[in-house]
Amino acid sequence: MPKLLHLSCSPRPDSESSAGARIFIDGFRQTHPDWDIDLMDLWRERMPEFAGPILDAKYARMNGQGFDDAQRAGFAEAERMALRLSLADRVLISTPMWNFGIPYKLKQFFDIIVQPGLTFRLDPSQGYVPLLKDRPTLVIIASGSDFSTGMNRGRIDMATPYLREILRFIGISDIRFVAIGPTSGPRQSIEAARDRASRRLAAMAAHF
Repeated sequence: MPKLLHLSCSPRPDSESSAGARIFIDGFRQTHPDWDIDLMDLWRERMPEFAGPILDAKYARMNGQGFDDAQRAGFAEAERMALRLSLADRVLISTPMWNFGIPYKLKQFFDIIVQPGLTFRLDPSQGYVPLLKDRPTLVIIASGSDFSTGMNRGRIDMATPYLREILRFIGISDIRFVAIGPTSGPRQSIEAARDRASRRLAAMAAHF
């Protein structure tokens, strides 16, 4: 059964990014009734802290050393999470923008799975080589400001370039971004942004 992996990155089920994801998934289910939807809620998911054995395992791997028992168990946690991503035929990431970047839970997810020999390798002649196959990926980002029209008052969107680059680094370059913003300020502006994003997400769901 083909699978869509949904990385849900907001702690608020009623957030704008969560609402946008529901619109997309509802449309996706209608046109892909035989697909499995694998929800990975990063605020409920068991994710190890990137310290201790799992960190030691990364450096052991980089230095061509074997694992001790604790490192092997730590690396198994990274393998478990990376496997869910590698088995997905499509990926949906719905996230708010926090302080111009991504929530720390999403950063923790990438810190865990971006491991040598797991999602990338280092080739002496080629440099860093991604290990995952490319697959269509949709990123929904909700932000307080509208970063598409210069209404951000000079603020910088660091979430979009980071997500584009970290996904490309592990092999995923077929990425589409849908911004929802502004999510704060005058009600008319918020509702207009929500409506634009909703219409776009509903249309994309049928052909994703």
